[in-house]
Formats: sequence, C-alpha cells, structure tokens
Amino acid sequence: MSEWKKVKLGDFISLQRGYDLTKEQIVHGPYPVVSSTSIMGYHDSYKVKAPGVIIGRSGTLGEVQYVKTNYWPHNTSLFVKDFKGNEPLFVYYFLKNLGTDIAGGGAAIPTLNRNHLYVLDITTPSLTTQKRITTVLSHYDFLIENYQKQIKLLEEAAQRLYKEWFVDLRFPGHENTKIVDGVPEGWENTNVNNILTFHRGYDLTHKEFVDGPYPVVGSTSIIGNHNKYKIEGPGVVTGRSGSLGVYQLIWDNFWPHNTSLYISDFKGHNVFYIYCLLKTIDFTTLNSGGAIPSLNRNTLSSITVMEPSISLQDKFSEKVMPMFKRQRHLQSQVRLLTEARDRLLPKLMSGEISVDKAQSVTSGLGVRKEQTGSPKPSDS
Repeated sequence: MSEWKKVKLGDFISLQRGYDLTKEQIVHGPYPVVSSTSIMGYHDSYKVKAPGVIIGRSGTLGEVQYVKTNYWPHNTSLFVKDFKGNEPLFVYYFLKNLGTDIAGGGAAIPTLNRNHLYVLDITTPSLTTQKRITTVLSHYDFLIENYQKQIKLLEEAAQRLYKEWFVDLRFPGHENTKIVDGVPEGWENTNVNNILTFHRGYDLTHKEFVDGPYPVVGSTSIIGNHNKYKIEGPGVVTGRSGSLGVYQLIWDNFWPHNTSLYISDFKGHNVFYIYCLLKTIDFTTLNSGGAIPSLNRNTLSSITVMEPSISLQDKFSEKVMPMFKRQRHLQSQVRLLTEARDRLLPKLMSGEISVDKAQSVTSGLGVRKEQTGSPKPSDS
C-alpha cells in the first residue's frame, strides 16, 4: 500500500456533462450515442475520442460504461473529459466500485454533478499498478463478453432453423408434403390463444426474498433468488407491458414475478418450439399506439399462426435442444465469472488483496482468452 496515495476525486479525473442530441436528430452511423445506462443509438459523428468512461447524471454511480470507439456522450450522462494520466480502464473499474460503495452506504445522489464527486476522498495506486489491476479484471470481462457473444450466436442459430422450417417451409420432408388451404398437410391455421396460456406472475417484494436456489424472474431478467418456487421448469417468461417480446427461457424451477407473464399451459406443445415461435411475433404491431399495455385473451386470439404437427415440433426440438443446453452452460459460466469479478473488484481497489495474489487466483480459475466460434444449427 506504500505506493497508494490519498487524493480528491477531482484531482484523479475531470468530468463533463454530455451533449444534447434527440432521437430524431440521430443520423445512423458508426459512433455510439451513450446515455446514462446504455447505448441509445449510433450517429454519423462523434464528440469524444476513445477510450471513454461514462456515468449517469442521476442516481448512484452504479451505471458505469466503457467504450472502445469514438463516441457521443448524451446529455443524460457525465463523461471523463480528462483522465489526468491515469489508466482509462482502471478509471472505469474504480468508478464502478465507487458507485457500489456509495449505493451500499445508502448515499445515493438524486441528481449527480461534478461538485458532488470532486470532493470525495479516494486512494489510488501508481500507473503501473493500475495497469496490472486492469489486466486481472479484464480477463474476467473478456471471458464474459466472449461467452455472451456465443450465447447470442446460439440464439440466432436456433431462430434461423425455426425460420427455415416453419416460415420458409423447408422442413424435413417438405418436398413430398402437399399444401392444403395454404398450409402444409397435417398443419393447422390457428391463433396463439389456442396453443398456449399466459398467466400473471406472483407477488414477491425484495424484502420477502429468502436466499435460495430458485430464480425470481422479472419482466426482462432474473431479479434475484428465493428459497421457494411457483413453477416447474423449463418455462418461458415475458413482461406484462412495455417489455412484451423480451422472452426468457428458464430451465430450472422458478418464481415468476408479478411484473411478468409466464406460460402456464403449453397445451401439449414443445417448450423450445413455443419459445422460438414467440420470438418471431412483434406484439407492438398489434396496437397503433405503440407498445401493448397488457396481454389478454382477445389480443392472443388476434395473432394467427400456422401450427405444425407435434411430431415435427419434436424433431425441431431434437435439433435445437443441444444449442439451448450449450446456452445454459454458458449463462452459468457468465454468472460465476461475474460473481467472482465483483468479489475481487473491491478488494483490488482497496488494496486488501495484492495484484500478485489476484493473478494467482485468476490463473487457478483457468481464466484465459479463447476464440469465439460461430455455431451452426447442428452444433451440440
């Protein structure tokens, strides 16, 4: 710790408010427009050269983003204007950890500005140690990003096969199948309401969570774990309102939250077929006002679909199940790596654990760079 020094955050970095740009003003291009929590689009010009570290102007510092390309920081954010000789990636991890500390201390800042931050007392290491720390942490992030890319590729491969079989009608045996009343023989014209039943999730506040093995599934993601479950997996969950169309395939027994809808009855259909079918439906087109406020039987009855034979659905499942199993494994790895990185981050940032020790732990976990492959529909 002898090489670490105490300074004010204002002596560590300089922050600046982002630039005005409405969605209507965005002209599609290669440069990300970075808002307070995410990339809101891509523009044909940029304001700041890479690399960039961006935080939100409201709430805590928990939302910190790092961009590797030239970018446009949106006016809802603050960006690091001057790194003052510090390693940019270290600044990203430092602010990420600082935000966790502030949130954990209950000192959330309603409207964030530079004056709130510049007076904070912080401790930082030398540039050499900063680079060594980022090397350790970036190993985790590299693997997490790598696995997330593979998950996306597997998802796309399953959807391509679904389109080939059930949209383009190039399913096994299609050459010898007659078309009767506009659909392949043995298929039926029906609606979503006839092939599945959605049900509202169950009330459970964060205060009522009791740590356990069962995921609590919200409208767009797993929001925690509980010691009890309501539904046996595998299952499919979506949001109840604005997040309709964001589907989650949940393998294990789970608790669907009251912000979500889950399929309570697949009516004899295969879960993997239903999941891929739902991802092809754009619910927003069913309401001239935009996103549908909620799903109901009338809405589902208005969505017409072609229903293939159960035997063909089962054949499709045999093809895509290995992809989804691989996805499940990768998602588990992402979760474990994220938890390991988040445990290590505050210890490195406080000097509680040395970089040498952290590197040995990382090496012991087998964290290394791997190449991302593009899975094909037949991959297992």
